[in-house]
Amino acid sequence: MTNHLLCLRLAAVPLAVAAAWPAHAQTPDAKAAAVPDLNETVVTATRTEQPLTDVLADVTLLDRRAIDESGAVSVADLLARQPGTELARNGGPGTATSVYLRGAETRFTAVYVDGVRIDSQATGGAPWEALALDQVERIEIVRGPAAAVYGSDAVAGVIQIFTRKAEQDRLTPHAGVTLGTRRTGKLEAGLSGKRGAVDYALNASRARSDGFDTRPGTNPDRDGYRQSAASARLGWQVSRAHRLEASATHSDMKAQYDGFANRGNRPATWVDDVARNRLQTAGLSWQAQWTPHYSTRLSASQSRQSYETSPSPYYTRTTLRNYLLHNEWRQGPHLLTAALERREDKLLNDPIARSRHQNALALGYGLRLGAHTLQVNLRRDDDSEFGGHTTGSAAYGFSFARGWRVSAALGTAFRVPTLYHRFSQYGQAGLQPEKGRNMELGLHYAQSGVRAGLSVYRNNVRNLVSFGAAGPCASTFGCYENTGRARYEGVTLSGGARLGAVNLSGSLDWQNPRNLDTGKQLARRARRQLKLAADTRVAGWTLGAEWQASGMRYDDAANTRRLGGYGVVNLFARTSLARGWSAFARIDNVGDKTYQLAHGYATAGRSLQVGVKWSMP
Repeated sequence: MTNHLLCLRLAAVPLAVAAAWPAHAQTPDAKAAAVPDLNETVVTATRTEQPLTDVLADVTLLDRRAIDESGAVSVADLLARQPGTELARNGGPGTATSVYLRGAETRFTAVYVDGVRIDSQATGGAPWEALALDQVERIEIVRGPAAAVYGSDAVAGVIQIFTRKAEQDRLTPHAGVTLGTRRTGKLEAGLSGKRGAVDYALNASRARSDGFDTRPGTNPDRDGYRQSAASARLGWQVSRAHRLEASATHSDMKAQYDGFANRGNRPATWVDDVARNRLQTAGLSWQAQWTPHYSTRLSASQSRQSYETSPSPYYTRTTLRNYLLHNEWRQGPHLLTAALERREDKLLNDPIARSRHQNALALGYGLRLGAHTLQVNLRRDDDSEFGGHTTGSAAYGFSFARGWRVSAALGTAFRVPTLYHRFSQYGQAGLQPEKGRNMELGLHYAQSGVRAGLSVYRNNVRNLVSFGAAGPCASTFGCYENTGRARYEGVTLSGGARLGAVNLSGSLDWQNPRNLDTGKQLARRARRQLKLAADTRVAGWTLGAEWQASGMRYDDAANTRRLGGYGVVNLFARTSLARGWSAFARIDNVGDKTYQLAHGYATAGRSLQVGVKWSMP
């Protein structure tokens, strides 16, 4: 069956099933399929709070209800179901994970947790396998370069994760338990509330699974995981004009995987290794509203990510500190921003013990005047090793009819090589920053319970860092090098509507991520992806289904190892048992489809999970 026929058949099934389900009320998650709440605000697009209607970037918002309905095990699994995103992973949860935004390298997406930047100066990019989905309240996904706002790394976009916070004025505890196949289980609990001028939220979770054999035919065993996570947020409204906030998160993921070891003169063998991935974040901020027009935010934050394996010995630790002074001036339809920022990176990876810093000045101007919306940003970064880099972006939107808006945007971006890329045995100190130039067009409609979007983009990157043949570095195995140019281009169609009693939503991605020097398709990225979802209500139950289809990919840069296309169907159900109590069930990969996201690594087959949650009404 060709990929086209696969996509068409998968598309037909959900529509037929959804149409057959009767319902009489809008589900709590209808927001995802219908028009977004126009009063909703976004903070990630420009680093300042904006109504969704004023945002020109391609944005997806995921709230707690959408997260609960997804039944996803990890943040990466949830993101993979959104438009323009793709997942690659060496096995199950807890193993090496990449999230590609619009086909770009995982290190080209800047990631924040409660405003705290997370990154790895070893591999480059966020440690997706360490993030705990249980602690998440909301996720904002911004596609397109944002270096003019965030500096280095935001070549393809920004993803910001917000942990749970206080929603009510009284003490509100909650708890939940989930059980699933492969002896999978999760316990979660927390409390939040407000007392006078103070608000607080504390949450903790523990998850485990015996897993599955991720390397079938080579090392027959089960590769499971154990994860502990916690988060805390504390706020103090000192006065009407001043507020202090503090946040902290901790995640400890232990995951089994199959390593490959050389034992002297004996043949190399597979070994049972354990990877321990720890991530901690901490942030403190002060917000001041000096006048009705002028406000300031001052923040200091730190993230620390460590990765350790045993019995095969390896250890790396990245520490990132960030200091930000952000100013806003709002006057009528105008918004002016000015920010000073300092970032400090440190890597410990024996024998590497290196650090660097960047200082930056960022300016922004936004205008919302009638049918016209304009956003312009300019930023200058001074890197302690690479000197100055100036990035800029400009976007314009025009609402030409009720519910319709067309937009266009241009932007430049850069990312400096990681300290490991430069100073490890595989590194070259002379590596240059990767630089991107992006252009995109958008057409969006939101009216009368229907939403639709079309985004066309092209992002050219030069000085792409990749692992090549042996050369000037110390290793005879290979070296990191600036190989040349890459192009990430494509079209994303997305939308949703309420059809009778059924909420429908979906997206279709055509993309062509490729190396311009070789003409080859970039590894582990498909040219076509289809994602559809439907849900309805039956006799007090919310019933839903999801369909994900992906075209073929290549596992290597030379395009010699082919990964076949696949399609999976997931089903979920949820109901209220009593006041404050709810139950849910979910089946992933209903057809028990066998497929690979990385060559030689299996994925989970059919999986069932059921659970009960309680929250004080």
